[in-house]
Amino acid sequence: MKKLEIYGLEKIPIVKEGDNVAELIVKAAEEEGVGIEDGDIIVIAQSIISRAEGSIVDLTKIKPSEFAKMIAKETGKDPRIVEVILREAKEVVRMGHGVIVTLTHHGIVCANSGVDKSNVPGEHLVSVLPRDPDKSAQKIREEIRRLTGKEVAVIISDTMGRPLREGVIGVAIGAAGISPLWDRRGDKDLFGYTLQVTVVAIADELASAAELVMGEADEGIPVVIIRGFKYPRGNEGARVLNRPREKDLFW
Repeated sequence: MKKLEIYGLEKIPIVKEGDNVAELIVKAAEEEGVGIEDGDIIVIAQSIISRAEGSIVDLTKIKPSEFAKMIAKETGKDPRIVEVILREAKEVVRMGHGVIVTLTHHGIVCANSGVDKSNVPGEHLVSVLPRDPDKSAQKIREEIRRLTGKEVAVIISDTMGRPLREGVIGVAIGAAGISPLWDRRGDKDLFGYTLQVTVVAIADELASAAELVMGEADEGIPVVIIRGFKYPRGNEGARVLNRPREKDLFW
């Protein structure tokens, strides 16, 4: 019988700049009786990585440009937040319905450059995406190995919308120890047909599974351990999930 276990760690404290996230995860896992095992997948909410790394912006120190003020008027946003969004963007892709869709410096297409006010303490503070989420994931993975001797995969997740689909889902913006894409081409289906184009974004699927336990509001569960999934190992990073512009039909 196939089985997948998902454990939400409820004893992770409010993370502050400079905190060792790996230590907090290992301690919480031990206190909650879950522990860390070889092959575990640790899914971590982007918000606590940003807080730990100091990727927090104080809006009281932001002076919006005239361009930011113009976009703010069109979108109904705080001009200071628009300024932060523009600074985090490599390119503005679309605007409308109060949303600014951008291509970030990481190569991620998302709403508002990933700038977020939720899960950040302080009225005038917003979080931005970590500078290098793949590097952050690798650092935590190595630290967990040092602390426990266990080989795990780490995924840093965020919630994002999708073109032509309502609602948000969890997606992987950083990964280490796991190949984010599972290439099934050449495998046989139930009826013996050879798969020709099937490449599964397993890092995104795992991030969405974790999101069901994390929640978005008052649950306060920023870290999830997924156990029992046999994943392909690798260190390509979540950047391989970003489809190049020349291969996308919606650019």
